Amino acid sequence: MKRFLKIWYLLGIVLTLQSCDSGFENLNTDPDAVEEPTAAYLFTLSQLDALNPEVFCSHVITSGGFMQHFATYKDVPSLGDRYTWSQGNYPYAFFNTVYPNFVNVIGEVIRAVEDDANEVNLLSAARIWRVLVFQQITDFYGDVPYSEAGEGYAENLYTPVYDEQSDIYEDLLNELEESINAFDSSKDTFGSSDLLYGGDITQWKKFAYSLMLRISMRLTKVDETMAETWAKKAIAGGVITEDDDLARVEYVEGSSSLNYNPFAYALMSNDYSVANGTDNTEGGKYSKTFIDYLKNTNDPRLSVISIVWVNGVADTTSSIQEGMPNGLVGGSAPDNFSSLSEPNPETLLDYTAPYLVLTNSEMYLLLAEAALRGWYAGDAGECYNNAIGASMRHWALYNSTAGAISDSRIEAYIEANPFDDGTYAEKMARIHTQFWVSLFPNEIEIYANWRRTGYPELTPVNVEGNLTGGTIPRRLIYPPDEESLNGENYAAAVARIDGGNVLTGRVWWDVEE
Repeated sequence: MKRFLKIWYLLGIVLTLQSCDSGFENLNTDPDAVEEPTAAYLFTLSQLDALNPEVFCSHVITSGGFMQHFATYKDVPSLGDRYTWSQGNYPYAFFNTVYPNFVNVIGEVIRAVEDDANEVNLLSAARIWRVLVFQQITDFYGDVPYSEAGEGYAENLYTPVYDEQSDIYEDLLNELEESINAFDSSKDTFGSSDLLYGGDITQWKKFAYSLMLRISMRLTKVDETMAETWAKKAIAGGVITEDDDLARVEYVEGSSSLNYNPFAYALMSNDYSVANGTDNTEGGKYSKTFIDYLKNTNDPRLSVISIVWVNGVADTTSSIQEGMPNGLVGGSAPDNFSSLSEPNPETLLDYTAPYLVLTNSEMYLLLAEAALRGWYAGDAGECYNNAIGASMRHWALYNSTAGAISDSRIEAYIEANPFDDGTYAEKMARIHTQFWVSLFPNEIEIYANWRRTGYPELTPVNVEGNLTGGTIPRRLIYPPDEESLNGENYAAAVARIDGGNVLTGRVWWDVEE
């Protein structure tokens, strides 16, 4: 069932209307404003906010560049491509966007429903949704404001403590378990205000257990016992394995960009709107690393996601696809720039494409790893094959024609790229290299999974003046404003990072081996 966005949901922005000091209340009160926030409107707004926190910076410039899905020849947006940075807010744009928007809004939703037993399902959905985004925040930065985050409006608390990531992770898992157990089928839900599942409790539980599996597997290097305990709990609860249970938000094309798929809108706004292969504002193309891998494995997803402009026509022919090398210096486009591969306008650049938040392809890959570790009784190879099939089917959701991959092509790819032979390490490499392909374009999650597993084995660039000594960054950095606005807590967090507030510091679960 499609849950199309409606602009009137943004009436939830009444959240920002705050009363003034005593003596000025009557003068500054809007007679048309509501005094209490409407939880349903705000929850919809929180879902939109969660999927649109500086997408171009977080998914393309940083994560997508680090993971060598994207490349740029230009100097300003070069942080992800060659680990250089002289201007712009790329390393902290996510932080600066997600806190004042999503974190504040979801906090208001929770406060609006937490004291009413009849709204327990609304509370559970809000808590689970909050887990999703805080998992992303802490995975990017490490220790971050969490327990006191979003309390400025309610408690006048504007200098929140930076919680340690180990404590955040423990609480995220507990939040999921408590929220799942609190669901009550006899009570109301958000209904149509829920863009993800339309209030379906059964699907929300699967989503929560899937988040639990994702988070638990993140802990394999730092606390294997804890990882195993929570992974088994998630698997027993039931994760997303069917296409019908995908966590996704549908979009429509309209007069406002708020209706558009945020990934498509970000790419179009920053690089591909002219659609001629040449006039790319940020100098972006697909990376040679990514395109070469898809070509070398005869991956049918290549012609779904990638095009080359030939005489003004978007050509999907696999044989002509060619990526741009990462690490180009000099600020000038390569001579063949106009004939290099970029995103397909009929899939990734389609404003009406769905946003896939969490998929069965991801779950099957994590189940394959769990099976290898002995934490799951299923067959790792079967899970691996199921993940590939699911990922290839997902593209038809973007466009039923341009995104369609036939069953025969899926079967041929699986047969040509078998899982079963090899050592444990070789099988892990296959699983997580496939993760790198199958979850595209969810760059935030791909980047986090790469830091945990080391797969795929990417060759970093090492250009003069880079900030990492020629290694792929391990985290993003806190905004410089934090040092002045929340100095004491900022300093305590930075002191816990090896090397300080730098791109090479590692978050808690990213243990160097």
